[in-house]
Amino acid sequence: MMRGETKYYDTLGVSPDATDSEIKKAYRKLAMKYHPDKNPDAGDKFKEISHAYETLSDPESREMYDRYGEDGPSGGGGFGFGGMSQEEMFAQMFGGGGGFFGGMGDEGHSHHGHGGRSRTRRGEDISHNLNVTLEDLYNGKTTRMSLQKNVVCGLCEGKGGKASAIKKCTTCDGRGVKLVVRQIGPGMMQQMQVTCPGCDGEGSTMREKDKCKKCKGVKVVNEKKVMEIFIEKGMRNGEKIPMKGEGDQQPGVEAGDVVLVLQQKPHALFERSGADLACKITITLVEALCGFSKVLITHLDGRGIYVEQPAGKVIKPGQVMKITGEGMPHYKRPIDKGDLYITFEVEFPKDNWATTGSLKSLEALLPNRGPTPIEPELVDHCTLEEGDMEDYGAHTHTGNAYDSDEDDDEHGHGPGVQCAQS
Repeated sequence: MMRGETKYYDTLGVSPDATDSEIKKAYRKLAMKYHPDKNPDAGDKFKEISHAYETLSDPESREMYDRYGEDGPSGGGGFGFGGMSQEEMFAQMFGGGGGFFGGMGDEGHSHHGHGGRSRTRRGEDISHNLNVTLEDLYNGKTTRMSLQKNVVCGLCEGKGGKASAIKKCTTCDGRGVKLVVRQIGPGMMQQMQVTCPGCDGEGSTMREKDKCKKCKGVKVVNEKKVMEIFIEKGMRNGEKIPMKGEGDQQPGVEAGDVVLVLQQKPHALFERSGADLACKITITLVEALCGFSKVLITHLDGRGIYVEQPAGKVIKPGQVMKITGEGMPHYKRPIDKGDLYITFEVEFPKDNWATTGSLKSLEALLPNRGPTPIEPELVDHCTLEEGDMEDYGAHTHTGNAYDSDEDDDEHGHGPGVQCAQS
């Protein structure tokens, strides 16, 4: 074995022939002394100690250091835990993070005191869409939702099998990962951290016959969970309802949340904007001119909205009117509501709905036509036809200044114009 520099050994205060246990004990002692939580001015010293331990605590990194020194085989340096920070490496060794000086027990067991907290890994949140109606958001609703999720196996209590049959993986020494060094070019080596192939990252192994019969050694089983969900009055489309701790479970990991995202279905009558509602209502010409007293709308809670429109107060086509306080309830303040906006459409009678005599009687009741406008000397008599604004602009002039105008009449009207001069 080649012996080069001994800087890392000197930093930890051990000899180059020190055992793994001696290196670990030396690091623990120095780390507790120089950790920034206790000694804020010793940050650089703590980094040196941690970096030295990163290299010497791993057999492959230590061998590379002994052979090539601090710069490594390619002159680039970088022995360690695949980019792991000092805090992460420290937490891995001592069994958790949080308040460091909460009292250290033997061999990395942490007894938390002085307000220290252990950092628990947390699973990912799961998002699901929940379809709701506008009535649900107006009235509030309690509903149930069925969800498939992973739960810790109750038969083996998340161990995967018999506890006595679980063996520490010898390939990765129980870490679940391995450091591999690969040659990527002449004189150039690359160090990578990969999932241990011997245990698939578990850090432990078990014979097939010793695995749990229920979970087959995977430690979790898939189960159906029925959740009760309360949709509060005034909630909106896209609003999120977190179900705390209802995510997939894993042994030793805090379950994440199931986050339900409300998806409102389109409504046949109402549209919503904030706490306001809008709708379109069609009334007859008689109602528009002479007023009405009737249930105009059936609301989202089943109530009839009765409206009295006085006679003679004309409602015009497209006119918008408002009913205060009949919109959506405000979220968390359901006693307060927005407003209801109504756009009126007026239904006119069909053609030839009355006799000439009745039309004259109606005209006598309506406001007069007003003065006849003065006509110009030249007048064309034309016929009104049904039109569609989709066709507006579709006809374009394709001729030029030199086209023949033989087909135009003496007034410049081409063929197809339904007008007659008077």
